[in-house]
Amino acid sequence: MAIPVIDFSKLDGDAKAKEEALAEIANGCEEWGFFQLVNHGIPLELLEQVKKVCSESYKEREQDFKKSEPVRLLNRLIGGNDGVSAEDLKKCDWEDVFILHDDNEWPSSPLNFKETMKEYRTELKKLAEKVMEAMDTNLGLQKGYIKKSFSNNDDDNNNDEPFFGTKVSHYPPCPRPDLVTGLRAHTDAGGIILLYQDDEVGGLQILKDGRWIDVQPVKDAIVINIGDQVEVLSNGRYKSVWHRVLSLKDGNRRSIASFYNPSYKATIAPAPELSGVEGYPAFVFGNYMSVYAKQKFMPKEPRFQAVKAL
Repeated sequence: MAIPVIDFSKLDGDAKAKEEALAEIANGCEEWGFFQLVNHGIPLELLEQVKKVCSESYKEREQDFKKSEPVRLLNRLIGGNDGVSAEDLKKCDWEDVFILHDDNEWPSSPLNFKETMKEYRTELKKLAEKVMEAMDTNLGLQKGYIKKSFSNNDDDNNNDEPFFGTKVSHYPPCPRPDLVTGLRAHTDAGGIILLYQDDEVGGLQILKDGRWIDVQPVKDAIVINIGDQVEVLSNGRYKSVWHRVLSLKDGNRRSIASFYNPSYKATIAPAPELSGVEGYPAFVFGNYMSVYAKQKFMPKEPRFQAVKAL
């Protein structure tokens, strides 16, 4: 069983090719919650440069990771130190991570990191909006509906745009992958997630039909997955999916995940055209994130109920 791989260029082809692409995207959203795009329009030279600068950036951070909390706890547990248990490791992620968005400080090294990642984020944001337009079509919604729903448009003088953030992660070799996970199982809180994953080192898995399935590395592909907010907008037709990253003894997995999320002030609710049996509550995204911060690794259904109570 393999995650669907979709030729995204068919969306710009003739009527038959476009119909095929939309059907494949619909299947990816409805049956999987994850799919991979090839021929997505992002220059391959840019992707190679992104790989290069992110790997170089991690090399400069590698020594810091060796002093991090998960490494310290694992070393103490292996060494038989009192006061550290296997349960402590289950609350950790074997992950080196930093966040990029428009308003925070980015690494200044390597020299072309900022320029490369700025260009990459611009291209990826355009791809996210094109994917969302395909979802609009498949859901029978007006073009641009999801994007508009992610904005706070209640006040014409205060139009908060969707939030776009990027998380750059590395999962270094782990001496005891049986004791600590690369990234614990969770669903994503936001909207559309676009992942440029390592094309050589695996480890990403999704939960489908009660089984953990590998998201197979595909060179130059962008992995798309559904976040909790699209599940709500689609009234459960598209569902966010549990996923995790395994820690591995060999390899150093690179992962660059970008999140096209609602504005914190945006009100999220099922589209009127899709209202029906599921009946998700309407809520302000910022309130949902307050709940999610405490319950990220817990079942998602109580999160919807908790935010409804707010």
